[in-house]
Amino acid sequence: MKIAVLNGSPKGELSVTMQYVKCLQVMFKDVEFRIMDAAAKINKLEQDEKYFSALIEEIASSDGVIWGFPLYYLLVPSQYKRFIELVYINNSARAAFQGKPAAVFTTSINFYDHTAHNYLNAVCDDLGMRYIASYSARMHDLLRSKERKRLKKFGEIFLQAIREKWPALINNQPLVMPEIIYSPASLNRVATLGKKVLIIADDLSVNGNLRAMAETLQKTFTPPAEVVQLRDIGIKGGCLGCLQCGMDNNCVYEGKDGFIDFFRQKVLGADILFFAGTIYDRYLSSLWKAFFDRSFFLGHIPVLQGKQIGFVIAGPLKQIANLRQIMEAYTESQRANLVGFVSDDGGSSAEIDAGLQHLALFAADFALQDYIKPPTFLRMGGFKIFRDEIWSGLRMVFQADHRYYKKHGFYDFPQNQYKLQLVNMIVTPLTKIPFLRREFVKRIKKEMLKPFKSALEKVK
Repeated sequence: MKIAVLNGSPKGELSVTMQYVKCLQVMFKDVEFRIMDAAAKINKLEQDEKYFSALIEEIASSDGVIWGFPLYYLLVPSQYKRFIELVYINNSARAAFQGKPAAVFTTSINFYDHTAHNYLNAVCDDLGMRYIASYSARMHDLLRSKERKRLKKFGEIFLQAIREKWPALINNQPLVMPEIIYSPASLNRVATLGKKVLIIADDLSVNGNLRAMAETLQKTFTPPAEVVQLRDIGIKGGCLGCLQCGMDNNCVYEGKDGFIDFFRQKVLGADILFFAGTIYDRYLSSLWKAFFDRSFFLGHIPVLQGKQIGFVIAGPLKQIANLRQIMEAYTESQRANLVGFVSDDGGSSAEIDAGLQHLALFAADFALQDYIKPPTFLRMGGFKIFRDEIWSGLRMVFQADHRYYKKHGFYDFPQNQYKLQLVNMIVTPLTKIPFLRREFVKRIKKEMLKPFKSALEKVK
């Protein structure tokens, strides 16, 4: 049996993810795991048709496929994303994936690993593959015997599914592309009153609706918003995962392309940001993914804190809940304020106009009032993962993060709440006494409301 392993790490054979695959090779000696660098060799795959065809032939001759990659910014690395785009637009490549049993294997710290898995599940469904299972490994799981046993069980299940030709459920319906040709009307002007508005967009020559939406939004503001297309920034490559930035936020690309200066000067200098993109497969373009990945030179620091962010999307956004959640999670994890979404999916020109007017009005008003919505689980869950990891296992690598977290009070561990700890130490043992327990239960609802009544009095 031969399994094609599509390595999605920009680090190639130095990938932590591939060490798990090598472990599977040792565990299942009768199976050939053919590892192919789909991310590290993306430039050659784009430019060398024979090289790309040879990789596709390996997939066609395999009995199953493993999509293996480290998580980069809630999804796959941008280089891997570009490989998937190449497959989508190449009919012979798509045919090679048809009917193949597939598994997704990732390494991460469990920060939005589910959105990456959902994305690849949908890609497998689009390509007609038989999606069998996914496996999310924490980066150092392989060092633990218990996790190696779990990994072996995963391998056994996947190989059994291939041998016995297990059927697979289709979890994602085919996308229906919007048919509308957006014809904008003149919108009411929105004064920014000194707030800087920046629209970052995909190549606007590719999609007419996106161009029209971006230009309409630009002209709605007074003065007009600045529009920058990703193609004009000069992004020469995606994040390499080298972690050089962890010490002091200096990127290996420093001085080699225009991204870092653009991000520091334009993005960080704006009060209101709009991200305008076209949907390719189940996400935005690989260039947009490179934008997000490359911003990691600032680590796990919420550098967009306090900014207003809106999304303008050409394509079937309403059909891809996973993509919307990725955008929501990105905004919240940055401690920015999500203003809203506008897409050309399922709406008339008048509805798109109303959505753009809403985005402009609310973004300007929120910015002027410094309003940020309360956080949801999307921020709080992710933040606590970062807090704990930077405090412990990742501190040595991400020293810049540690300095920032320490300075800004991010290490708000519950064990540091000494007053609450003292109350717990005293009250909890008392509730074990029967008559005190009965009294505690009897009075708990009223006692819980006392601090709220005090707060209401202050409001009055």
